[in-house]
Amino acid sequence: MIDPGVFLLIGAWLKVVGILCLPFFLVPLVAIAVPGLLDGLARRMIRVLDALSGGALNAAIFCALLLVVSQLAVVILRYAFGLSFTWLSEVVIYAFAAMFMLGSAAALRDDAHVRVDILRPRFGETGRNWIELVGTYLFLFPICFRLITTGEQGLSRSWSLLEGSRESDGLPILFLFKTLVPVFAVLLMGAGLSVALKAALRLNGALPPADTPIEGETGDHDGI
Repeated sequence: MIDPGVFLLIGAWLKVVGILCLPFFLVPLVAIAVPGLLDGLARRMIRVLDALSGGALNAAIFCALLLVVSQLAVVILRYAFGLSFTWLSEVVIYAFAAMFMLGSAAALRDDAHVRVDILRPRFGETGRNWIELVGTYLFLFPICFRLITTGEQGLSRSWSLLEGSRESDGLPILFLFKTLVPVFAVLLMGAGLSVALKAALRLNGALPPADTPIEGETGDHDGI
């Protein structure tokens, strides 16, 4: 067993890093208030944040492949040979959760999440950008912050114990599985900040409308 104080100390340092990153969340607001002042910084931030989401997406794709292979193995072993392994079933669960949590940021970045809003399509380009900006600050960021701060003590204890499965033949990586929750929240905040930055740059005229074709673009519809 590892001293929980070690992980509390790590958590404290991560909080300091989070506090130091807070000014970056003001960049979209400054970009709207003072057009041209932080446009260059905003574009660089978008590239970094989108690359981070892309890296997480690659990991999610690997988890999706692992999910298919492990689920196929579970079915074949159970119905063809009458065998069942807890660790293999847990691989299916962990791979599915990781696929969702690691891929959600890229889905937000690419506007691939399922939307149920009715009014948004009725607004023009400016109205939609304001909805993206306001919605990100009022809903996405607070929810992600709550996810990060909830269960901090429990996560520290899980790491101190290197918590594993409650089953004797399960995987000894439950502490990593629980860590996916704050990682998911951080990735979503990064993707949300990218969305807010793009909306702000469109509102101040530094970026063309989202549905405008950009000459010579290579898959990046925002032209960043």
